Amino acid sequence: MLGQIIFDPLLPWAVWAVLAALTVAGMVLAVWRGLAGWAWRGAAAAAVLAALAGPSLRQEDRSPLSDIVLLVEDRSASQRLGDRAAQTEQAAETLAARIAARDNTELRRIEVGDGEGDSGTLLMTALSEALAEEPRGRIAGVILLSDGRVHDIDQLPGLPAPMHLLLSGTPEDWDRRLVVSNAPAFGILGEEVLLTLRIEDEGAVPEDLGEVAELAISVDGGPPQSYGLPVGEEVEIPIVLPHGGRNVIRFTTPEQDGELTDRNNSAIVQMNGVRDRLSVLLVSGEPHPGGRTWRNLLKSDSSVDLVHFTILRPPSKQDGVPVSELSLIAFPTRELFMDKIEDFDLIIFDRYKRRGILPALYLDNIRNYVETGGAVLIAAGPDFASAESLYRSPLAEVLPGRPTARVVEEGYRPAVTELGHRHPVTAGLEEAWDGDWGRWMRQVELIPERGQVVMSGAGDRPLLILDRVGEGRVAQLASDQPWLWNRGFEGGGPQLELLRRLAHWMMKEPELEEEALTAEAQGQRMVITRRSLSDSVGGVTVIAPDGTETELALEEVSPGRFQAQFEGPEIGLYRLTSGDLSSVIGLGPAAPREFEETIASGDVMAEAVEATRGGVRNLSDGLPGLRDVRPGRPAAGRGWIGLTPREAYETRSVRQIPLLPPWLVLLLSAGLILAGWLREGRR
Repeated sequence: MLGQIIFDPLLPWAVWAVLAALTVAGMVLAVWRGLAGWAWRGAAAAAVLAALAGPSLRQEDRSPLSDIVLLVEDRSASQRLGDRAAQTEQAAETLAARIAARDNTELRRIEVGDGEGDSGTLLMTALSEALAEEPRGRIAGVILLSDGRVHDIDQLPGLPAPMHLLLSGTPEDWDRRLVVSNAPAFGILGEEVLLTLRIEDEGAVPEDLGEVAELAISVDGGPPQSYGLPVGEEVEIPIVLPHGGRNVIRFTTPEQDGELTDRNNSAIVQMNGVRDRLSVLLVSGEPHPGGRTWRNLLKSDSSVDLVHFTILRPPSKQDGVPVSELSLIAFPTRELFMDKIEDFDLIIFDRYKRRGILPALYLDNIRNYVETGGAVLIAAGPDFASAESLYRSPLAEVLPGRPTARVVEEGYRPAVTELGHRHPVTAGLEEAWDGDWGRWMRQVELIPERGQVVMSGAGDRPLLILDRVGEGRVAQLASDQPWLWNRGFEGGGPQLELLRRLAHWMMKEPELEEEALTAEAQGQRMVITRRSLSDSVGGVTVIAPDGTETELALEEVSPGRFQAQFEGPEIGLYRLTSGDLSSVIGLGPAAPREFEETIASGDVMAEAVEATRGGVRNLSDGLPGLRDVRPGRPAAGRGWIGLTPREAYETRSVRQIPLLPPWLVLLLSAGLILAGWLREGRR
């Protein structure tokens, strides 16, 4: 039972102060005039003023509450290195027993595992959540069992008691890690890309380890190449990307005897390979509206270097006009089609026919150019069906469609074939254009002998045929009127998208491959996509970093696109195979955040611990003892850490007893006034 005097005035304190001042003034006046009973009358006024202040005695029945100690145990991945897990477990059990033996003290044990994804050790977040569930006035201390590698120190809560960090690990711990400090997101094919790497040793590094470390580099899971790298220095490594699209580059340094882990000895970099410039040669057989369409399309792409020649007058035409007045430069046939033909990624013949400008030897060289990896696009006009057709040249060996010498002169709407709905060049074209497509008015009749017919025209005749020849690619467009779409005739059509896809497919852009196996990482989940022209495909095999194989069935999500999802059980490099196709993808960083820095250290937590007057101690030096310390005093010393008793209590009942009840005030003041009157009367 605890008593306390409190005041509950009957009048506002300001009024009470005025009355007190008047009383004092009256007493001073009485003394100055020499009145004999001034002391008794002043005492009576004081009794009334005291009664007006409302004094009372408050008695509380209190029940003491126990102190609470929070013991936060770090069970993250880095705490499973070496003997840290056993060291932490033993310390936690010993501390729990010691705290349980203390009078009036409760223990709250909080285990913290790995955060979601690659968020690391969220020790402060767990501490904040635990504090939110406990009354802060009862918290006597916080003890952290961890390696000190906390990744959410910015979430540190305000602490009402000392916080201590007990570090796991041993003084002999050391580790080697590989750090990629600079890696661009893309690289130019055929040019060196510089990546900045650094191999670091931390902790008690053995003296006989050496100053040069081995570094192995592999691309897309291929055979690695080894180099020597000085330890502790940043080194620029030149890499040449082998192909367009995603390139997965893996850097690895071998594990050394005695190091804590090899999880941070690797790094995965995923870079997109892009072409610097695409060289296109456009040869127009004669001026016509479609020639400007091709030119505008190719010139609108800043990555395309275009060389365009239009034949204004064939050599057979003799009209007496000097050649110098018809062309700016002479047509450099030998230079283009013999000496520098390999410099072009794509050659387009737009309504071109044999007129003696390109001899058979040059056309045969173009055929050889296709078979060795080049690309030729034929935009056929009526001349392709005549005796002067390019088909009646050595190019016929690589052309997939044979002309029948018939030109269909009627209106028709181009359509995507069933196979075309699966081919990346034409898939989704109908959805890409709002409304019906406009008509074309002319088409050369072709008989497909090989390749894929992806678009049809008048009477379901082949309109666009694509084919692979040797290592190159050939496309035949059986009409010279895509420009009608460009002009908006009858509403137009997806002319720009069609011709762009066609040109980029011929230049072997990876996203337009008709047979491909790709994967996209979404955290630890990968979305596997298999593109194919077949109606069905087999499954896909996923090979995890540890060699485990998983078979997945692929489900068709759209024509020619089959997908499956896979949740990667661990972070690292995964290999995918489906039939003859293969691919690689990296899930998460090669070295998770938990393993970026593995040597136990109190540097991250030092400032926060010091702010609470706590301490950082190594478990390898022995478990410190527990002491009681007063608030604001140092809470850690040699061999001990302190807890602050909070002396919290629960109020069970409250009783208030007036010290000056009205009847007592009435008797007291009346008696004092009477005494003052009697004193004055005697005088």
